[in-house]
Amino acid sequence: MFEEREILDPELKENEEYNHEDSLRPKSFSEFVGQKNIVKNVEIMVESSKLRNVAADHMLLSGPPGLGKTSLAHLIAKEIGSNLHVISGPAIEKKGDLAAILTNMQPKDVLFIDEIHRMHITIEEILYSAMEDFRLDLVIGQGPSARTMQIDIAPFTLIGATTRSGLLSRPLRDRFLASFHYDFYTNEELTVIIKENTKKLKFDMSDVAASQVSMCSRGTPRISNRILRRVRDFAIVENKKVITEHEVSRSLSLMEIDSIGLDRMDRKILSVINDFYNGGPVGIESLCATLNEDRGTLEDVYEPFLLKIGFLRRTPRGREITEIAKEHLSN
Repeated sequence: MFEEREILDPELKENEEYNHEDSLRPKSFSEFVGQKNIVKNVEIMVESSKLRNVAADHMLLSGPPGLGKTSLAHLIAKEIGSNLHVISGPAIEKKGDLAAILTNMQPKDVLFIDEIHRMHITIEEILYSAMEDFRLDLVIGQGPSARTMQIDIAPFTLIGATTRSGLLSRPLRDRFLASFHYDFYTNEELTVIIKENTKKLKFDMSDVAASQVSMCSRGTPRISNRILRRVRDFAIVENKKVITEHEVSRSLSLMEIDSIGLDRMDRKILSVINDFYNGGPVGIESLCATLNEDRGTLEDVYEPFLLKIGFLRRTPRGREITEIAKEHLSN
């Protein structure tokens, strides 16, 4: 029996954003918009495992945040008819924590580890035998009295999600039998998602307004949903029955998001490179120090979109902004 989600990470369980996102997730593979090649491959893998009555193969999902990696894990568990166990890599602090999770899973359960690249190497080593042989190899004690213990566990499916697959150790990465990389969504795909989610949130939006939201969503469904909820709040307060481009424009202005989806931090990054470093190049550490921002946040959250739209370049000497970025800043 599918259990929609069993959250093992207390921080995720209390995360309001996570709960809101959960209500907007697709309920079947046919509802999943975009990432067609990934969805088709996963659907075939899941159907094959059902026909063979075995756990599905382990999968690694990589790509920028907010593109639907967790949603796909939910669908996989639902289609298999098993429980989904969700935890984030940094939340696993001890070997015993991971061992306890693995020994308590039922046959064909799905374990979803978000930000799997942030697990400590000594902890991820437990996964090696678990993924290959469905067995835990544990070392009990220390020094001359140390001994090994083997514990059989139920066959399960591990789905690892990462925004930086290059940081995974090779032994772990090689044990995933399928690896899929997510791309940013097109505006057309996002418009379809937005129109579907307006129905789930029980309000109406014009086609022009939906298209406007999609163009400001940075190719990311999570951002579309975030804007959508803020626009909905605005419409409720203003007592609007149908949301038009006027309400969307006013909401985006309050959220400090411009016409192509750049927020205040995006513009700050570009302005700092342009004004402080004459357009670059500037080293990432110097840029982080000037912005007072974490390097991982810049590289994982902001840079991918700026690189995608051609506003930023990575060079051997550092980051540079492009001419089109300078034109956008001057407008």
